[in-house]
Amino acid sequence: MQDIFTAIVQGIVEGLTEFLPVSSTGHLILSGKLLGFSGEKADTFEIIIQLGAILAVAVVYWRRILNLLGLIRLKPSVIKSNQSEESIHSKHKLNLLHVILACFPAMLLGLILHSVIKNYLFSPYTVLAGLVLGGIFMLIGQKKQAPVEAEGIDQISYRQAILIGLYQCLALWPGFSRSGATIAGGLLSNVSYRAATNFSFLIAIPMMVAASGYELLKSYDTLTSSDIGFFLTGFVVAFIVALVAVITFLKLLERFKLAPFAYYRFVLAIVFLAYMLMTA
Repeated sequence: MQDIFTAIVQGIVEGLTEFLPVSSTGHLILSGKLLGFSGEKADTFEIIIQLGAILAVAVVYWRRILNLLGLIRLKPSVIKSNQSEESIHSKHKLNLLHVILACFPAMLLGLILHSVIKNYLFSPYTVLAGLVLGGIFMLIGQKKQAPVEAEGIDQISYRQAILIGLYQCLALWPGFSRSGATIAGGLLSNVSYRAATNFSFLIAIPMMVAASGYELLKSYDTLTSSDIGFFLTGFVVAFIVALVAVITFLKLLERFKLAPFAYYRFVLAIVFLAYMLMTA
């Protein structure tokens, strides 16, 4: 029963935080510490529930994904009376190269620094530092937002995709937050909130599949048949919660921007620092 409780709690944490700019890795490490859940089994479990969250965002963006793969053509949600359908479709220029350019820097750097990150940056204290630094960067992105040149995701240029990809490298520090880094980086790169958020979620799919697949190949031998129920529970919970979180966040961001999430990160860091010092 304790295992199922842990699976549900960690699944909820993953689903809520994976695509919010608050750092899912940081939250899983901190919640795992509270639950006394760590070690190889915990590491493998985190990979499994991340796949659940990936599936959720793939469901939300399935049309866009099929369009990028050349399997369908997107229909404009609104066709203005003074524009032909052809002219509207001509603006749909986001393609796989944008995604590749945005993912390549972090994938390459993550592969090179994988051992360093695993060995030195996954302690609770480094995660708390990442929460604070990521929050500061998000506030900078909101305050210093550059004039918008890409109002929609299809107006993002190759240059902007590369810049967002470089900012994504900051999220290799656990606790910094991949979505926080890419959304704030998008704002600093002349991209609107909505476009930066949609692009951040879209490029999360190959990033997380690559990272999760790499880790799963390294730890698959820790999986046993007795863990199937435990892992499946976390996977399903993470999928459902992430699905709701992504849809909700897209609506909330336009109203509240990044600042509330940054302040939440600061409060969380202070609370957990106090907790760790008292229990040390």
